[in-house]
Amino acid sequence: MSSAAACAGDVPEAEWSNGLLPGAITEQGETVTALWNGAWIAALATGAVVIGLIVWACLFHTRRRAKAELPPQVRYNLPIEMLYTLVPLVMVSVFFFFTARDSEELTYVSGDAPVKVKVEAFQWSWRFTTTVNGQTTEPVTGMPVSDYQQGPQLVLPVKQRVEFDLETNDVIHSFWVPEFLFKRDVIPGIPEDNPGRKFEITTLDEPGVYAGRCAELCGVDHSRMLFSVKLVSQQEFDQYVASNQAGSAQ
Repeated sequence: MSSAAACAGDVPEAEWSNGLLPGAITEQGETVTALWNGAWIAALATGAVVIGLIVWACLFHTRRRAKAELPPQVRYNLPIEMLYTLVPLVMVSVFFFFTARDSEELTYVSGDAPVKVKVEAFQWSWRFTTTVNGQTTEPVTGMPVSDYQQGPQLVLPVKQRVEFDLETNDVIHSFWVPEFLFKRDVIPGIPEDNPGRKFEITTLDEPGVYAGRCAELCGVDHSRMLFSVKLVSQQEFDQYVASNQAGSAQ
Protein backbone atom coordinates (compact mmCIF):
# COMPACT_ATOMS: atom_id res chain seq x y z
CA MET A 1 0.00 0.00 0.00
CA SER A 2 1.11 3.49 -0.69
CA SER A 3 1.60 5.97 2.09
CA ALA A 4 1.29 9.01 -0.21
CA ALA A 5 -1.93 9.42 -2.13
CA ALA A 6 -2.50 11.59 -5.15
CA CYS A 7 -4.95 14.46 -4.95
CA ALA A 8 -8.53 13.23 -5.13
CA GLY A 9 -9.38 16.22 -7.29
CA ASP A 10 -7.37 14.68 -10.13
CA VAL A 11 -9.87 11.81 -10.33
CA PRO A 12 -13.28 12.29 -11.98
CA GLU A 13 -15.71 13.66 -9.39
CA ALA A 14 -18.43 11.08 -10.08
CA GLU A 15 -16.22 8.33 -8.69
CA TRP A 16 -16.46 9.89 -5.21
CA SER A 17 -20.23 10.35 -5.28
CA ASN A 18 -20.85 8.95 -1.78
CA GLY A 19 -18.41 11.45 -0.25
CA LEU A 20 -16.30 8.79 1.46
CA LEU A 21 -15.38 5.90 -0.84
CA PRO A 22 -15.94 5.34 -4.56
CA GLY A 23 -18.19 2.45 -5.50
CA ALA A 24 -16.23 -0.80 -5.56
CA ILE A 25 -15.87 -2.73 -8.83
CA THR A 26 -14.14 -5.74 -7.26
CA GLU A 27 -15.08 -8.28 -4.60
CA GLN A 28 -12.04 -7.17 -2.62
CA GLY A 29 -13.30 -3.59 -2.79
CA GLU A 30 -16.58 -4.72 -1.24
CA THR A 31 -14.55 -6.22 1.63
CA VAL A 32 -12.82 -2.87 2.15
CA THR A 33 -16.18 -1.06 2.12
CA ALA A 34 -17.61 -3.43 4.73
CA LEU A 35 -14.55 -2.96 6.97
CA TRP A 36 -14.69 0.83 6.52
CA ASN A 37 -18.42 1.00 7.37
CA GLY A 38 -17.99 -1.32 10.34
CA ALA A 39 -15.17 0.82 11.70
CA TRP A 40 -17.32 3.96 11.40
CA ILE A 41 -20.24 2.29 13.17
CA ALA A 42 -17.99 1.11 16.00
CA ALA A 43 -16.34 4.53 16.30
CA LEU A 44 -19.68 6.37 16.39
CA ALA A 45 -21.08 3.94 18.95
CA THR A 46 -18.00 4.36 21.14
CA GLY A 47 -18.20 8.14 20.81
CA ALA A 48 -21.89 8.14 21.77
CA VAL A 49 -21.18 6.11 24.91
CA VAL A 50 -18.26 8.36 25.93
CA ILE A 51 -20.26 11.56 25.35
CA GLY A 52 -23.20 10.08 27.26
CA LEU A 53 -20.99 9.28 30.25
CA ILE A 54 -19.44 12.76 30.19
CA VAL A 55 -22.86 14.44 30.13
CA TRP A 56 -24.17 12.17 32.88
CA ALA A 57 -21.14 12.89 35.10
CA CYS A 58 -21.48 16.65 34.57
CA LEU A 59 -25.19 16.68 35.42
CA PHE A 60 -24.88 14.29 38.36
CA HIS A 61 -22.05 16.18 40.04
CA THR A 62 -23.61 19.56 39.25
CA ARG A 63 -26.57 18.58 41.45
CA ARG A 64 -24.18 17.51 44.17
CA ARG A 65 -22.30 20.81 44.01
CA ALA A 66 -25.60 22.69 44.33
CA LYS A 67 -26.07 20.93 47.66
CA ALA A 68 -22.46 21.62 48.66
CA GLU A 69 -21.77 17.89 48.67
CA LEU A 70 -18.48 16.43 47.55
CA PRO A 71 -18.39 13.16 45.63
CA PRO A 72 -17.32 10.16 47.72
CA GLN A 73 -13.54 10.19 48.10
CA VAL A 74 -12.14 6.68 47.49
CA ARG A 75 -8.66 5.34 46.81
CA TYR A 76 -9.83 2.97 44.11
CA ASN A 77 -12.91 1.26 42.67
CA LEU A 78 -11.96 -2.20 41.52
CA PRO A 79 -15.10 -3.00 39.45
CA ILE A 80 -14.90 0.28 37.51
CA GLU A 81 -11.14 -0.05 36.99
CA MET A 82 -11.61 -3.58 35.64
CA LEU A 83 -14.41 -2.31 33.40
CA TYR A 84 -12.41 0.49 31.76
CA THR A 85 -9.44 -1.86 31.33
CA LEU A 86 -11.26 -4.87 29.89
CA VAL A 87 -13.73 -3.04 27.62
CA PRO A 88 -11.03 -1.21 25.58
CA LEU A 89 -9.02 -4.44 25.42
CA VAL A 90 -12.01 -6.31 23.99
CA MET A 91 -12.70 -3.48 21.52
CA VAL A 92 -9.11 -3.38 20.25
CA SER A 93 -9.08 -7.17 19.94
CA VAL A 94 -12.25 -7.11 17.84
CA PHE A 95 -10.87 -4.34 15.61
CA PHE A 96 -7.62 -6.26 15.19
CA PHE A 97 -9.41 -9.49 14.29
CA PHE A 98 -11.47 -8.00 11.47
CA THR A 99 -8.57 -5.92 10.16
CA ALA A 100 -6.19 -8.91 10.13
CA ARG A 101 -8.81 -11.16 8.53
CA ASP A 102 -9.62 -8.70 5.74
CA SER A 103 -5.95 -7.77 5.17
CA GLU A 104 -5.15 -11.43 4.59
CA GLU A 105 -8.01 -11.71 2.10
CA LEU A 106 -6.96 -8.55 0.25
CA THR A 107 -3.35 -9.65 -0.16
CA TYR A 108 -4.06 -13.31 -1.02
CA VAL A 109 -2.76 -14.40 -4.43
CA SER A 110 -3.87 -17.83 -5.63
CA GLY A 111 -1.45 -17.93 -8.58
CA ASP A 112 -4.01 -19.52 -10.90
CA ALA A 113 -6.04 -16.50 -12.01
CA PRO A 114 -7.11 -16.98 -15.66
CA VAL A 115 -6.19 -13.38 -16.51
CA LYS A 116 -2.72 -12.09 -15.64
CA VAL A 117 -1.53 -8.54 -16.20
CA LYS A 118 2.07 -7.40 -16.09
CA VAL A 119 2.17 -3.73 -15.09
CA GLU A 120 5.40 -1.88 -15.89
CA ALA A 121 5.63 1.61 -14.42
CA PHE A 122 8.16 4.11 -15.69
CA GLN A 123 8.73 7.85 -15.68
CA TRP A 124 6.05 8.80 -16.55
CA SER A 125 3.49 6.32 -17.78
CA TRP A 126 2.55 2.63 -17.86
CA ARG A 127 2.92 -0.49 -19.98
CA PHE A 128 0.27 -3.23 -19.68
CA THR A 129 0.76 -6.78 -21.01
CA THR A 130 -2.15 -9.20 -20.57
CA THR A 131 -1.90 -12.99 -20.68
CA VAL A 132 -5.03 -15.16 -20.93
CA ASN A 133 -4.75 -18.96 -21.05
CA GLY A 134 -1.26 -18.73 -22.53
CA GLN A 135 -2.19 -16.06 -25.06
CA THR A 136 -0.32 -12.79 -24.59
CA THR A 137 -1.55 -9.51 -26.00
CA GLU A 138 0.57 -6.78 -27.50
CA PRO A 139 1.80 -4.44 -24.74
CA VAL A 140 -0.16 -1.23 -24.33
CA THR A 141 2.34 1.56 -23.69
CA GLY A 142 1.43 5.08 -22.71
CA MET A 143 3.02 8.48 -22.37
CA PRO A 144 2.39 11.43 -20.02
CA VAL A 145 -1.09 12.88 -20.62
CA SER A 146 -3.38 15.46 -19.04
CA ASP A 147 -6.56 13.35 -19.28
CA TYR A 148 -6.81 9.74 -18.13
CA GLN A 149 -8.92 8.95 -21.22
CA GLN A 150 -5.89 9.78 -23.38
CA GLY A 151 -3.59 7.47 -21.44
CA PRO A 152 -2.98 3.74 -21.92
CA GLN A 153 -6.08 1.62 -21.40
CA LEU A 154 -6.16 -1.76 -19.69
CA VAL A 155 -9.06 -3.94 -20.84
CA LEU A 156 -10.41 -6.53 -18.37
CA PRO A 157 -13.43 -8.85 -18.31
CA VAL A 158 -16.22 -8.58 -15.75
CA LYS A 159 -16.80 -11.36 -13.18
CA GLN A 160 -13.27 -12.72 -13.56
CA ARG A 161 -10.18 -13.17 -11.38
CA VAL A 162 -7.20 -11.05 -12.42
CA GLU A 163 -3.62 -11.21 -11.12
CA PHE A 164 -1.40 -8.13 -11.31
CA ASP A 165 2.40 -8.27 -11.35
CA LEU A 166 3.97 -4.84 -10.73
CA GLU A 167 7.43 -3.88 -11.95
CA THR A 168 9.57 -0.76 -12.43
CA ASN A 169 13.18 -0.04 -13.31
CA ASP A 170 13.50 3.59 -12.21
CA VAL A 171 11.81 5.02 -9.07
CA ILE A 172 8.94 4.10 -6.75
CA HIS A 173 5.52 4.43 -8.35
CA SER A 174 2.11 3.34 -7.07
CA PHE A 175 -0.61 1.58 -9.05
CA TRP A 176 -4.00 3.00 -8.09
CA VAL A 177 -7.52 2.58 -9.43
CA PRO A 178 -9.85 4.25 -6.89
CA GLU A 179 -12.71 1.81 -7.55
CA PHE A 180 -10.42 -1.11 -6.63
CA LEU A 181 -10.24 0.46 -3.13
CA PHE A 182 -6.67 -0.80 -3.12
CA LYS A 183 -3.32 0.50 -4.27
CA ARG A 184 0.18 -0.93 -4.16
CA ASP A 185 3.61 0.62 -4.50
CA VAL A 186 5.70 -0.42 -7.49
CA ILE A 187 9.23 -0.63 -6.11
CA PRO A 188 12.38 -1.19 -8.22
CA GLY A 189 14.59 -4.17 -7.49
CA ILE A 190 11.92 -6.55 -6.12
CA PRO A 191 12.48 -10.08 -7.53
CA GLU A 192 9.78 -11.55 -9.76
CA ASP A 193 9.04 -14.36 -7.29
CA ASN A 194 8.45 -11.94 -4.40
CA PRO A 195 4.73 -11.99 -3.46
CA GLY A 196 4.96 -8.33 -2.45
CA ARG A 197 4.81 -7.22 -6.09
CA LYS A 198 1.58 -9.08 -6.87
CA PHE A 199 -2.07 -8.80 -5.95
CA GLU A 200 -5.31 -10.35 -7.17
CA ILE A 201 -8.82 -9.03 -7.71
CA THR A 202 -12.15 -10.46 -8.81
CA THR A 203 -14.07 -7.99 -10.95
CA LEU A 204 -17.77 -7.40 -10.45
CA ASP A 205 -20.37 -7.06 -13.20
CA GLU A 206 -19.75 -3.31 -13.55
CA PRO A 207 -18.85 -2.55 -17.19
CA GLY A 208 -17.39 0.89 -17.75
CA VAL A 209 -14.21 2.93 -17.95
CA TYR A 210 -12.44 3.80 -14.69
CA ALA A 211 -9.61 6.25 -14.07
CA GLY A 212 -6.25 5.17 -12.73
CA ARG A 213 -3.02 6.94 -11.87
CA CYS A 214 0.25 6.84 -9.98
CA ALA A 215 -0.28 7.62 -6.29
CA GLU A 216 3.38 8.06 -5.33
CA LEU A 217 5.25 11.30 -6.11
CA CYS A 218 7.70 10.02 -8.73
CA GLY A 219 9.04 13.06 -10.56
CA VAL A 220 8.23 16.10 -12.61
CA ASP A 221 5.41 14.51 -14.67
CA HIS A 222 3.88 12.50 -11.83
CA SER A 223 0.54 14.31 -12.25
CA ARG A 224 0.36 13.19 -15.90
CA MET A 225 0.95 9.50 -15.18
CA LEU A 226 -2.66 8.62 -15.98
CA PHE A 227 -4.34 5.52 -17.39
CA SER A 228 -7.76 3.87 -17.51
CA VAL A 229 -9.25 0.45 -16.87
CA LYS A 230 -12.11 -0.69 -19.10
CA LEU A 231 -14.35 -3.49 -17.85
CA VAL A 232 -16.15 -5.31 -20.66
CA SER A 233 -18.22 -8.45 -21.11
CA GLN A 234 -16.40 -11.77 -21.44
CA GLN A 235 -17.33 -11.97 -25.14
CA GLU A 236 -15.94 -8.52 -25.86
CA PHE A 237 -12.81 -9.32 -23.88
CA ASP A 238 -12.25 -12.55 -25.85
CA GLN A 239 -12.52 -10.57 -29.08
CA TYR A 240 -10.05 -8.02 -27.75
CA VAL A 241 -7.51 -10.73 -26.87
CA ALA A 242 -7.94 -12.45 -30.24
CA SER A 243 -7.40 -9.23 -32.21
CA ASN A 244 -4.45 -8.03 -30.11
CA GLN A 245 -2.30 -11.15 -29.74
CA ALA A 246 1.41 -10.52 -29.61
CA GLY A 247 2.99 -10.96 -33.02
CA SER A 248 -0.31 -10.86 -34.90
CA ALA A 249 -0.90 -8.48 -37.79
CA GLN A 250 -2.77 -5.39 -36.69
